[in-house]
Amino acid sequence: MDVPKKPLNEAERLHALRALKILDTSQDERFDRITRMAARIFRVPITLVSFVDESRQWFKSSQGLTIQETPRDVSFCAHVINQDDIFIVADTLKDSRFFDNPLVLNDPYIRFYAGYPLALRPGINLGTLCLMDSKPRELSREDMSLLQDFGAMIEQEIKSIQWATFDDLTMISSRRGFLMLAEHALKVCVRKKLSATLILFDLDKFKLINDLHGHYEGDFALVRFAETLQQTFRESDITGRFGGDEFIVMLSGTNLEDVHSLLVRFDKAVAEMNARINKPYQVEFSAGMTFFPSKSIKSIDEMIEEADAAMYAEKNKKKSRMIGPE
Repeated sequence: MDVPKKPLNEAERLHALRALKILDTSQDERFDRITRMAARIFRVPITLVSFVDESRQWFKSSQGLTIQETPRDVSFCAHVINQDDIFIVADTLKDSRFFDNPLVLNDPYIRFYAGYPLALRPGINLGTLCLMDSKPRELSREDMSLLQDFGAMIEQEIKSIQWATFDDLTMISSRRGFLMLAEHALKVCVRKKLSATLILFDLDKFKLINDLHGHYEGDFALVRFAETLQQTFRESDITGRFGGDEFIVMLSGTNLEDVHSLLVRFDKAVAEMNARINKPYQVEFSAGMTFFPSKSIKSIDEMIEEADAAMYAEKNKKKSRMIGPE
């Protein structure tokens, strides 16, 4: 059995996949509708929308299989993401790469496979739309064209998720995307009895950057700030642009001491960013934090309200220090 090679841009590909926040999400009718149509039109028992993670392939939509994922090293789809064309294995038992694959020798006994690589953008293949059968078969040119059409439909749905939940300037979650992810994370915190922390950031004197240096520089500052957020906080933390010059982060299962350490680290990272970009302005911020032990987690709206109040209290302290005693 040939173990699939990893793409040369694997780190970039994984970053794009995880930034999409689609792994381990619930079923979605937009994807299920297409896999059902493909199963009926191609008359195959199994159709999947799969995403290839670091060590597994995970199924966003599955017709004909009850399992949710398989190891990456036995995955057919992990071969597909290395190319930009449809990948076809007409008879797995006659193919030296797959004849002894456990998915061929055991349930679901794959004899035929066809996979279309799902690209987020050119060169970034996240997974596949694939067809499987327990009997050998061929695809006609018309069939391949149809599979491409179905694949393009899936790609459009993936991009619609990105557009709806991502901020197109900073490429982190938008307000809507953050709230969707935060609601899901809160349910996990309640179920697993984990703490939850919310931090709201607001850029200080941001209007002055726009007024004195132009909106291009304002956008530049927002992008650099968002990058520093992502680089400082953990991959498991949810980051988002909440609107304008406001950013937000949610952390799960972290104690107060660790949160304070992260904030100190972030403050240092922003200072280093300012030194590195060497602009005639400084990117400065105020932060409001609210922490909830596992037994007292509130709704996301209540958490945001408390973090917002804490952030404005911090802003007022800064103003008082600048004005000084009368």
